[in-house]
Amino acid sequence: MKVFKFGGASVNSASAVVNMAGIVEQYRSEPLVIVVSAMGKTTNNLELLLSEKTGVADDWQSTLSRLKDYHYEIIDNLFGADVEEVRSKIDHFFRMLEEQMQLASFDYNFNYDQIVSIGELVSTTIISEYLNHIGISNRWLDVRTIIKTDSTYREGKVEWEMTQSLANKYLQPMIDSCGIVVTQGFIAGSLQGTTTTLGREGSDYSAAILSYCLSAEAMIIWKDVPGFLNADPKYFANTKKINTIPYNEAIELAYYGASIIHPKTVKPLQNKEIPLHVKSFVTPQSEGSVIRNADSIDPETPLYIFKNNQVLLSIMPKDFSFIAEDNLQKIFGQFAKMGVKVNMIQNSALSFSVCMDNKDVVFDRLIPVLQKDFHVRYNNNLQLITIRYYTSEIINSIVGERKIYLEQHSRVTAQLLVSEQ
Repeated sequence: MKVFKFGGASVNSASAVVNMAGIVEQYRSEPLVIVVSAMGKTTNNLELLLSEKTGVADDWQSTLSRLKDYHYEIIDNLFGADVEEVRSKIDHFFRMLEEQMQLASFDYNFNYDQIVSIGELVSTTIISEYLNHIGISNRWLDVRTIIKTDSTYREGKVEWEMTQSLANKYLQPMIDSCGIVVTQGFIAGSLQGTTTTLGREGSDYSAAILSYCLSAEAMIIWKDVPGFLNADPKYFANTKKINTIPYNEAIELAYYGASIIHPKTVKPLQNKEIPLHVKSFVTPQSEGSVIRNADSIDPETPLYIFKNNQVLLSIMPKDFSFIAEDNLQKIFGQFAKMGVKVNMIQNSALSFSVCMDNKDVVFDRLIPVLQKDFHVRYNNNLQLITIRYYTSEIINSIVGERKIYLEQHSRVTAQLLVSEQ
């Protein structure tokens, strides 16, 4: 049994859905769980419905109307004369969305999960119906009945024992009876019966959770690139495909920000030695890359990760104290409270510097709170560069004449915070 994950780019149009169905057709003789994200940029557009300050955006009806038209166009092109039944099913979810908008409170994180999750419910309904339409029998599953989390909205923490039990009781028999199951990525259900999400771009993690619980033979992520590349093609014209990546190496790369996999994806697979394949939905017959037990990456080559829109905070006590455990506890307590994730840290006796994603919460809430007890300086419009298997020549060629604000080196990894190009 294999677990497939298809992201938004692989189902962003009617022709993309047809292509995805062609890939499934090639594997239909074996049991499959197919995890699908929201179509195209649906999640981004659903986020536009919400406002952190007022609960809902002023023009949310027009955004929702565009989202409906986008999905209607896809199903019209897929189903032709048989479209009405499918339209009725996705209209059910859009009505749910409108009800949630009317009920939206000022709890932004709660609103987010109840509303943005509709994208996956709609996309998987369309995919499941289309596969059945062309003769690939399957069953649709609401993954919120299987993957259970606590009530940490937007970053749900998985209740592993309950999830495993539910997968054994309901999901495995469903696979045994019908062979192919289509379900959602990114979303889950809380123990209180509400919807949670697993973190932005969390569909990879969803597939890994199900792979672990089902002891899958393999997990395959279908992407628009030929496999795991040593750098983002947006930055490098001549990238190299990595054929084999050890689990620990992949975990490190995801932690540093490699966009091809969600940071939490690899560990559940490693625990059961389930290989993770990264393959192209453009050229599905090509070999791709595999993350598995291995001694080293193949081929051995430098790996580059770039994170843009970074901000550097330098935090210093207002009194004459040192940056010691009590101050660090206070600082990290605020980070945790506001859901701020740290990408790089460095401290001295008198100051503590931290690099993080430049988000509204940093300037609207975090810095004003820190300024009550500390002097805070900041620089923004920065880029964090991570290079695995670096040399000084490689660093010089990447950084050039740009100013370096922070720099760290280990045996195999260099991180440099520099001004954006």
